Amino acid sequence: MSVVRLQRSGPVARIVLNRPDRKNALDTTAWALLQEAVSAVAADEDVRVLILTGAGDDFSAGADIGGGDDGPSHRTQLERMQWFNEIVLAVHRLRIPTIAQVDGLAVGIGMNIALACDFVVASDRARFSEIFVKRALSVDGGGSWLLPRLVGIRRAKALCLLGDLIPATEAMTMGLVTEVVPAAELPKAVDDLAARLATRSRPALAHTKRLLDEGVSLTLEQALENEARAQAINVAGEDFSAAMEQFRRAARDRATGEKEAGHG
Repeated sequence: MSVVRLQRSGPVARIVLNRPDRKNALDTTAWALLQEAVSAVAADEDVRVLILTGAGDDFSAGADIGGGDDGPSHRTQLERMQWFNEIVLAVHRLRIPTIAQVDGLAVGIGMNIALACDFVVASDRARFSEIFVKRALSVDGGGSWLLPRLVGIRRAKALCLLGDLIPATEAMTMGLVTEVVPAAELPKAVDDLAARLATRSRPALAHTKRLLDEGVSLTLEQALENEARAQAINVAGEDFSAAMEQFRRAARDRATGEKEAGHG
């Protein structure tokens, strides 16, 4: 079976890292297939939510340093890292909501791919580590950008300079994780979240993601202007018209119910 699987169930797509015997560490072949899967999701207008997860008991142990021989070859390590960067950016830039479903280990670039998602839902046995320093490496996969924004510079330095393995509950306290649930309940919790997101307006979600991601580096005036432009586009769209009609219908139904109750 493929070491990266792309599955589709209605408006929800699921990318599964499928090397459980290697704790879903990503070799060259897996990176290439992950890139293809993310590109396919980005091009599919019918997909409204992406779930990224790992097969078996772990999310991902990061890059497989042993590597595979298939997939793109690179003349230098810099070129290889720049290729990894393209894939992480592709995950982060998806216009639809993304959910990392994390069980077991999420370490190194595996942790940072999870953090590139909009939601991180973890099991109570999940563990996270910016393990790079223990391999004589510096942080990569966007960790130097993501972590200070999520947990602040002091905690980011502690995570990266020590490389400690932290439990899901501590990760949630820090702000790295959206929700922690018992391991047996993890799939249902993620499916329920995906189902909720899939009912929302796709353009509204896309604009909101972009506004939040860009807002951290803008002035208030710039953020307000971007919000105004996005809202003008939303109001002109079909989803807004449908939402307003649903709102008016619900209001009429409430008024009718109250009137009937009064006569009763």
